[in-house]
Amino acid sequence: MKPKDLIIIAALIALGFGIAARHFFPPAEKAVVSALPEFNLPELSGRQHNISEWKGKLLVINFWATWCPPCRKEIPDFIALQEQYADKGLQFIGIAIEDKEPVAEYTATTKINYPILLGGDNGIALAHQLGNSVDAVPYTLVVDREGQIIHRHPGEISKQQLAEIIAPLLN
Repeated sequence: MKPKDLIIIAALIALGFGIAARHFFPPAEKAVVSALPEFNLPELSGRQHNISEWKGKLLVINFWATWCPPCRKEIPDFIALQEQYADKGLQFIGIAIEDKEPVAEYTATTKINYPILLGGDNGIALAHQLGNSVDAVPYTLVVDREGQIIHRHPGEISKQQLAEIIAPLLN
């Protein structure tokens, strides 16, 4: 068999695997819609918050950490979007997946205009429960007004990407 024939056969096999993989691993944006489960987490003051406090709002839930540069890069965009769309029912919620001290230090110097909850190890488990199977940080969810998770995004998300997802849901 000629080397050219081997290359063609290998290419056809790779194409076949690629087509098959598309059916077994759907893209994130076409992931199944699922209900957001109930959970409680404390804020920096220690006061517990239940996610049901924000029932009826369009939620953007972001799992983040102070040691994560992409997380810190997203926060100014989240602040701007929260300010821009709060009166239309948008609510950002940050869930820090680390201890209280670094989160308190960071938030003291950053004027975050949305709730920051302390997840720690419970936050990591919650992120897994909500679909973060690759341990991505940051990890962002968009939850519609009916409490359905409609978008999951592992890794950094841009202001434009997020605006394109939430804009049709704000009306």
